[in-house]
Amino acid sequence: MKKQLQLYNSLTRKKEPFEPIHDRFVGMYVCGPTVYSDVHLGNCRTFVSFDVIYRYLQYVGYKVRYVRNITDVGHLVGDVDTGGEDKISEKARLEQLEPMEVVQKYMNGFHKMMDIFNVLPPNIEPRATGHIPEQIKMVQTILDNGYAYVVNGSVYFDTVKFAKDYGVYGQLSGRKIEDLIAESRDNLKNQDEKRHPSDFAIWIKADPTHLMRWDSPWSVGFPGWHLECSVMSTKYLGEKFDIHGGGNDLKFPHHENEVAQNHGACGHAPAKYWMHGNMLLMNGRKMAKSDGNTITPPQLFTGDSPHISKAYSPMVVRFFMLQSHYRNTLDLTDDALQAAEKGFKRLMEANRVLQSLEHPGNGQANAPDKEINTLIDQAFEDMSDDFNTPRALARLFELVPKINSLKGGQLNFADLTEETLARLKKTFRDFIYDILGLKDESEGADSRHYAIIEGLMNLILDIRQQARANKDWGTSDKIRDALKALNIQVKDGKDGSSWTIE
Repeated sequence: MKKQLQLYNSLTRKKEPFEPIHDRFVGMYVCGPTVYSDVHLGNCRTFVSFDVIYRYLQYVGYKVRYVRNITDVGHLVGDVDTGGEDKISEKARLEQLEPMEVVQKYMNGFHKMMDIFNVLPPNIEPRATGHIPEQIKMVQTILDNGYAYVVNGSVYFDTVKFAKDYGVYGQLSGRKIEDLIAESRDNLKNQDEKRHPSDFAIWIKADPTHLMRWDSPWSVGFPGWHLECSVMSTKYLGEKFDIHGGGNDLKFPHHENEVAQNHGACGHAPAKYWMHGNMLLMNGRKMAKSDGNTITPPQLFTGDSPHISKAYSPMVVRFFMLQSHYRNTLDLTDDALQAAEKGFKRLMEANRVLQSLEHPGNGQANAPDKEINTLIDQAFEDMSDDFNTPRALARLFELVPKINSLKGGQLNFADLTEETLARLKKTFRDFIYDILGLKDESEGADSRHYAIIEGLMNLILDIRQQARANKDWGTSDKIRDALKALNIQVKDGKDGSSWTIE
């Protein structure tokens, strides 16, 4: 933990030392779900990634205010700016429900899935519909500052004036305003109301059939999708805060337009650091319902999918996600999940073995002691290098053979101090549970599970040892082979036999 924390800033496209605006306090805003359907696996990966970031910031001593919103109005079908139907209103119409019934149903499902993945709740989880007055106020401020205009009851943000004054529209996503204008969808409804094709709506006049609408100085309508995050991040974290996060797919237009809105209302960008998680692929391709290349979290947990050969537990899936850096694409395949399952079990087994070890005393800081401390230091350095979970996990796995050697007697306790063993125990425990947010699922099923297995294995190895002492090699080999068939590896050493689960 000696290395200064560095993170990759999407705005500057480079790693930067993390220096919060207020000493030891971090304000972090992450764009949450639009609750019109069940949360998909790609979203889960994003929220798992930022959960680890949240956990690590707290672990190294920061007081974090984590805000993650719920979008329950304004997000139009196709992610268009104007002219589309609200996603929640559409689902309400299709399911013959009230919009807020749709919101409650899928928000409950989202919270349940986050709990299943052991994602910590944010400190504040504001909803767009709970902040309509604040959104109307920000629209008025942007109008007063000259960065928006009213046409037929709708209010549009003037991107060209903004770019002229600040020269930053497109900076986050790396897109030029000329290209955005050329690429604009000129056939969209209300496109002719805009001064420039790249302008976007911050207040939309509702037609009489629209289910969610509010009175405003300009029309009965509803806020644009991008406005809510500018308003709620500012309300709960201030006009300038530390970290704004979300998926890569939100860079443009959502986050780009947030930057513009905050300049228009406050005179500057909202966040010092922008962080984006990359997408989840499946079998090398983007997930898509249209061609059947998709899988839901429940299907992963039950095995009810042609893409996988068996069910995988939530913690195995979380572990799988953390084996890749949050900024890299992650390819979900059955082979990769099987490998992750083996790795997860190996890590948990090593931790159970480690926590059962007791130092007899009189240890020295010899070479093994130094190797263990170096690997521990490197694991923390990896996490401080833009939250590099795959490298940190690799350090933990380098420590696993040393743990097993301590258990089996191949590594002598005399070669490391009591302090180093205590540090190793704490590091494993803290990384697994507090930083990576993993849970020992065997403990969850039965708190006595490992103690029972440990007792049975000690009994079995005692019987086998007696057989070996009596030169009953047939019984000895039979026990060893039967255990091997159960993926339990028995190793014979000069100080007796030890076992591990492969």
